[in-house]
Order: sequence, then C-alpha cells, then structure tokens
Amino acid sequence: MAAKDLDIDQLATYLHTTPQKVQRLIDRGKLPARKVGGQWKVAEAVVHTWLEDQLGVSESEDLDQMQRIVNKWSDDKREDISLGRLLPIEAIDIPLSARTRSSVIRRITSLAESTGLLWDASKMTEAIMAREELHPTALDEGVALLHPRRPQASILAEPLIALGITVQPLPFGNQSGHLTDVFFLICSTDDRVHLQVLTKLSKLLTLPDFLTELRESVNAKEAHATIGRFESMLDDAP
Repeated sequence: MAAKDLDIDQLATYLHTTPQKVQRLIDRGKLPARKVGGQWKVAEAVVHTWLEDQLGVSESEDLDQMQRIVNKWSDDKREDISLGRLLPIEAIDIPLSARTRSSVIRRITSLAESTGLLWDASKMTEAIMAREELHPTALDEGVALLHPRRPQASILAEPLIALGITVQPLPFGNQSGHLTDVFFLICSTDDRVHLQVLTKLSKLLTLPDFLTELRESVNAKEAHATIGRFESMLDDAP
C-alpha cells in the first residue's frame, strides 16, 4: 500500500474503531496529526509508528485489542505468523557475547546474516542503531525488541527473527533504568508482517514463566523449543 494521509473517518476504519475515539486520541495528543485544509490528517507511516508504540508496553487485554486492530487492516494480506518458523536455530546465540549496546546490535545482526536470509548486516546494524537513538526498544521486562524504523526488503530474502541472551544484563536505553539481557531482532520485508510479529512477541512476553524458562535455556535448541511451546499456548487460546 502506498503511503498516504488518512482523515478521521478513514483512520477510524483503518483502526477498527469509531471517529469519536480517533478524535479523542488526537485531542489528547496521543496520536500525532496535522490540519490540512481545515481537516485533521494523519500519515499512514505515523499510524504504523503509533501502533508499534502501543506494543510491548501494554497489558494482556490491551494487546488483545491491538491484535484485533492489526488483524483488521491486514485482512487483504494476512499471513499465518509463526515465530518458530521465522526464528532459525542458527539465529539464536546463548550466551550472546556482547557487553555494550553497539556490540549487541552488531553481534545479533551478524548472527542474522549467517543464516543467508539477511544480505547486509552492516546496513541492518545502521538502521537498528538509528531506531534505538530515536526511541529505545528495551522494555521493563529486560527484553529489547530490536527493529529498524522501516522494513528492509532490499537486504532480506524473507522475514527473519534472531535471538540473543547475554550472561549479564546490561544498560540498553530503557527509560525506567532497567537492564536488558534478552534481545530479539525483528527483520521484516513488510509493515503488516512486522506488526504481526511484534504483536505476537509482545503477547508472548505476558505469558507467566515464559521469560524465566527462556533465560534458563542452556542452548539454542532449548530456547527454540521453549518459544515453540509457549507460542502454541497463544495459538490454542480462545
């Protein structure tokens, strides 16, 4: 879909909500908008960023609503997102040998490149670092959901996830000061797939014991199995 500006009615349809709720979001400054010809307009790219910001920081019931929103505007291009299929075992590193933010990013993009699905680790590293400078992706749970601002279709054979877990948590820009030791890298070729993956990962983080068991994984195979088992819980949920 080509980038475009959406008015309030179009945005309400896009987000599967009412024009009144969209207007309230704009009035409260929660959804960036600008007036064009006396009408409020929101750029489609801004909506993608806004949706991202709602993920990873929401309660479980909020994520259910976000899933419905993402599904609504993905109906014309739905894909059955499987984290286990997008995360090759060779793209998991335990322990991840890195002690700084920059070394984490370089190491995990190199890990993704080693699968043959990412063709330019240096370009992905640059895009990830730019995204982190703009808005850190480290969550209070000690997890960072690394991704560039826009999908990098030109350097990817297909969507890909990589995972690294460091021995010791390290400062990674979390706004509350929490340290980070679990790093997911989301490499997407499409906005819709990207938000589907981000939504599912965010929901996975809300499951009891998931992070505890993931951190206890002694190798890549065990971590992959843990993710697959907990993902099945999500898929089987009503």
